[in-house]
Amino acid sequence: MSTPYPPIVKHVLVNARPERAFARFTAEIASWWPLGSHSVFEGEADRVRFEGHVGGRIVEGTPDGRESVWGTVRAWEPPDPARPDARVAFTWHPGHAPAQAQDVEVTFTAEGDRTRVKLVHTGFERLGEKDGRRAARAYPLGWEYVLGLYAGRRGMFMVAMRTLTNAMLAVRAWKQRKAAA
Repeated sequence: MSTPYPPIVKHVLVNARPERAFARFTAEIASWWPLGSHSVFEGEADRVRFEGHVGGRIVEGTPDGRESVWGTVRAWEPPDPARPDARVAFTWHPGHAPAQAQDVEVTFTAEGDRTRVKLVHTGFERLGEKDGRRAARAYPLGWEYVLGLYAGRRGMFMVAMRTLTNAMLAVRAWKQRKAAA
């Protein structure tokens, strides 16, 4: 087994209370997740759902019925009056076998009328040396972009990220066409 990689830790402050922030991240994932660029089926994917319970799955799907499981919920702690903060934890293996799953934990902490969302992603060594190193390098920027979409961020960073993502997709498509020829 390879050496553990340091955790990726990302924070975003959203203009919502924890119950709303939690619902948007989980039950409403399809409304903000960039399926065209950050999914197993890429441009073919038309849905993603977060099954809201321990043992539930995070699943993407296509119009023709194909599905890909991204992970399994390990902790499901939505906010309630006795515990205003919330947490969801899940395995994470889009496009990989469950044995290669990493771990993601997302916490939702009230800060006045807003919520601090903290995402921690660990376990890249389970992907093996080459893929683990590649993922540990790529995910910091990927999570920054995805959390920016979740939070409804706008501005130059998001424009640059969208442009970079589109360029990477174009290069990938070109390589696939070239390999098929």
